[in-house]
Amino acid sequence: MTTRNVGVIGLGAMGVGIARTLRRNGFNVHVCDVRPGVADAFAREGGVAGANPAALAAACDTLVSVVVNAAQTEAVLFGEGGAAAAMRPGSTFIMCSTVDPNWSIALEAKLEAAGIHYIDAPISGGAAKAAAGQMTMMTSAKPAAYAAAGAVLDGMAGKVYRLGDKAGAGSKVKIINQLLAGVHIAAAAEAMALGLREGVDAAAIYEVITHSAGNSWMFENRMAHVLAGDFTPLSAVDIFVKDLGLVLDTARASKFPLPLAATAHQMFMQASTAGFANEDDSAVIKIFPGITLPAKKEAP
Repeated sequence: MTTRNVGVIGLGAMGVGIARTLRRNGFNVHVCDVRPGVADAFAREGGVAGANPAALAAACDTLVSVVVNAAQTEAVLFGEGGAAAAMRPGSTFIMCSTVDPNWSIALEAKLEAAGIHYIDAPISGGAAKAAAGQMTMMTSAKPAAYAAAGAVLDGMAGKVYRLGDKAGAGSKVKIINQLLAGVHIAAAAEAMALGLREGVDAAAIYEVITHSAGNSWMFENRMAHVLAGDFTPLSAVDIFVKDLGLVLDTARASKFPLPLAATAHQMFMQASTAGFANEDDSAVIKIFPGITLPAKKEAP
């Protein structure tokens, strides 16, 4: 069952881009967000604002949840005004958060008992790629779920990887991605901090490294924030406290050592407790002593 009515729950940096991409690709997009006025703003662009997830479930056969974590996803489904009780049998719930794979597996079973299809579908690529319809989705689901909502997946992402015939594999691959992302940001911050400590110009470090073998996507992206002195959160420090925690929890269950991930996790926790929890994740560089960071560039 393919539908043209799609609900998007959570209009943060990624969610609003997903909603706009789906609308651009011909879907009738219903939205809701816990922040007052956010859904109404999207409605002025041509979407439909709903009061809560239950309202979206009543209007749509496919719901896309783009919230921060498992707890918020539980609230979306089973909290006050939650979607689950209003979802019709045969409808589909697409879960885009970074979560414990075992939690995702359990959610699939819970929804299946109510006749609801479930797609484990974490996302990556950042706000710009979400807005351009070029983000990556790491999905796993039963064939019936893909049959019901595969067109929605293709309508919101540039790359849709189908990694298994049941929930869990999508979340496992996302956790591996987050291991790399967190370690790369921490390493990029450490490298830039050393350069600053040694008196090298920050712009020169950035220019040389981004044209050398030591570059990474995270160095190029996140150290640009440091260079601009702008720590407005696109992805906050506490996101990596959570995500690297999930990485370590997953590995701990099988006694698998992750020394680099563990160190990066400690760095993000140090930044969080130092007062930078809600700043951009590049603010992990602020844990290093004895350096002067570039000042924020004022708009002309």
